[in-house]
This record gives sequence, structure tokens and C-alpha cells, in this order.
Amino acid sequence: MSDGLVVDGDWEYQPLRLPPGVSRRTAAVQLAVHAEFAGWELSRVLLYSDGTRKVWLRRRRTAPGIPGLFT
Repeated sequence: MSDGLVVDGDWEYQPLRLPPGVSRRTAAVQLAVHAEFAGWELSRVLLYSDGTRKVWLRRRRTAPGIPGLFT
């Protein structure tokens, strides 16, 4: 389902491929879970003639914490 994380400037992109048998409602639920629990937002959707969907999710990159610093 996933094609791999892509980093571009301040954004991370996660492309997903949804097979033709996935209903629109099921796809919406899967994307909502990604948004709610991992901070992704919908960037782009392509619908192919065979029913396959290519979806790009994006989120802002976060700066890694300073190693060894505990507060």
C-alpha cells in the first residue's frame, strides 16, 4: 500500500496506493486514521481508470530533539 516516504524542504510526503476494490468510504476512513494519529493531511489524489487511487499525504517536518537533553 505504501510507496515510501519522500522529504521535500519543510514537508514529508507519504504516497499511498489504494487498490481498485477499496470503496470511497473505506479509503476515507483509512486516510482519517493517518490524519488523526500520525498528523498527515491530504495533498493530492489521482484516480486511475482501473479504480486504483494514488494518494499523497503530507505533514510538516519536525526538528529532531537534542540528544541527551532531558527536561
